[in-house]
Amino acid sequence: MALAALAICLGGSPAAYSQEKEKEQIKGVLAEPTDATEIRQQIAQLEELKSLVPDRGAVPFLLSIAKLHLGETREALELLKKSLATKEGFDPSGDPAFLGLKGTKEFDDLVEQVHRDFPVVAQARLAFVTEERDLIPEGLAYDKNQNVFYMSSLNRRKIVKIDPDGRVSDFVSGDRYELLPVLGIRLDSTDGTVWADSFEDAGRAELLHFDASGKLLERFGPKDSAKHGFNDLVVRKNGEVITTDSLNNQVCRFDPRSKSWAPMKLHRLLFYPNGIALADDDHTIYVADAAGIIKVDLASGESRDVDPGPRNTLAGADGLYWHNGSLIAVQNGIGSPRIAAFKLSTDATSVTRTTVLENRSQFTILPTTGAIRGNDFYFIANSQIDNLNGEKIMDVTKLAAVRIATVRLP
Repeated sequence: MALAALAICLGGSPAAYSQEKEKEQIKGVLAEPTDATEIRQQIAQLEELKSLVPDRGAVPFLLSIAKLHLGETREALELLKKSLATKEGFDPSGDPAFLGLKGTKEFDDLVEQVHRDFPVVAQARLAFVTEERDLIPEGLAYDKNQNVFYMSSLNRRKIVKIDPDGRVSDFVSGDRYELLPVLGIRLDSTDGTVWADSFEDAGRAELLHFDASGKLLERFGPKDSAKHGFNDLVVRKNGEVITTDSLNNQVCRFDPRSKSWAPMKLHRLLFYPNGIALADDDHTIYVADAAGIIKVDLASGESRDVDPGPRNTLAGADGLYWHNGSLIAVQNGIGSPRIAAFKLSTDATSVTRTTVLENRSQFTILPTTGAIRGNDFYFIANSQIDNLNGEKIMDVTKLAAVRIATVRLP
């Protein structure tokens, strides 16, 4: 799900956060937020991650956001300075969490330096535009056999299909199966069927399976009482589905034959797992969370963090994809969103080259996920998820046509 780093910490939407802060400012009080206990628990989790993740800037950046939410401004600013001093690519200017600091000399000087270190990159071009403005799209997938894209909708709770000429039609209409908000979407390359994740803020989640015509074949939900947030997924050649569970901080394997779920054991705790990619070998996956990307060998169960190297971050990837030995990431959890390609070492344990494909352009307003067609990466440029609070559009006058952009991969 497209979440700025702030929303990752809070488990809510940027719109909800901004609304809460506005109420606090109107009241003119520094009352402790109602979710303070939860935030402190998340701070403890982040402190535990400090020594476990190779990225030196990620945890301070996330801690800064959490501290700001608690009203601990001075400590938050020091943590932000520590994060930005790594010169990894974090940019607080695009994150609603830092609105209260904008206009202060200290904050503005930090942002100015970030923008010198990481200038605008504008290489993408417009590919498609949808007429429905209130989709609030989340997932995007490409079917090479039919040469069509599928895009999921949070607000309309449906899946649309985009043909080569840009014509948009319902693949699964919103009133057909009483779906939850639809997120990640992937094709099963063996039979052309479509798998999708869905969940609502209350923690109810489902894994959906559609045939090539959009008919719902089956829907699967967890059998326990915990809160789940099925976010993004991959489908293996043997039919196994692996999904990130953002609300439960897990990655789950689903066997469609036995209809059984199995949480994966990784070498460290996850903090809002989101994007996930499957390598061409079909037995290696990469799981993105707020602090980085973890490589997992599905046969042995061995896992480890991919080392981003100095002055580089793998944090905050919403969409994540494998392409010719590189990971393509939509990083909307590092402040200002960007699209980047990370070339991996031969053992795929570290980044050898980073190419920023799009940064602070008209196509990185609030991107979420994408899909690869040949050597081109198509991505949702303006998801507008910051205008969605739970099941409600905050301001219908701000809705715009959804744009899909494309950029050439290195």
